[in-house]
Amino acid sequence: MMKILFLSMLLITATNCGESQQAETANIQPEPVVSQEDQSDMLIGEIEREDLQQPPFSAWFDPMYKSYKPNKEALEIIKEHINDYEIKMFLGTWCGDSQREVPKFYKLLELADYNMDKLNVRAVRRDKTLPNDGQKEYDIQYVPTIIFLKDGEEVGRFVEYANDELEEDVAKIVSGQEYKNPYQ
Repeated sequence: MMKILFLSMLLITATNCGESQQAETANIQPEPVVSQEDQSDMLIGEIEREDLQQPPFSAWFDPMYKSYKPNKEALEIIKEHINDYEIKMFLGTWCGDSQREVPKFYKLLELADYNMDKLNVRAVRRDKTLPNDGQKEYDIQYVPTIIFLKDGEEVGRFVEYANDELEEDVAKIVSGQEYKNPYQ
């Protein structure tokens, strides 16, 4: 029964991951660190990996994390360069693309010995917004969006799904190779 419920929820939310942002009234309030905003399938605001390893999110996070085995050549390239970057990741815990890519990205960072203090993760609402419009600075239209910054400047972003495989796309970004996400 739980598996059917999960698959139904995944199918419904997968179609909503790329919807464009909707206008929201400006009600300035401090951004919560983690909020569930009256919906058990959604985190909003700044989150940590541990938040995704708790029910109900662990139902999709843990299996994908455990089963992911990145290409070794791409992983070596990532290991060589990844710590030169600060990373900002925007995801939707309700989004099928985020449920697929985010656990794999966490595993990739772990295998590459990335300094997790340089990772900032924010979970957005279904309309791709955060409290205080914290997403506007980064023009978030699709999730997941993973932004790579070097010396404070954006050098690349992974958006929604891989052109090749996640690790191959990330390796291109961090090694300075030409890379265009699916929406460029």
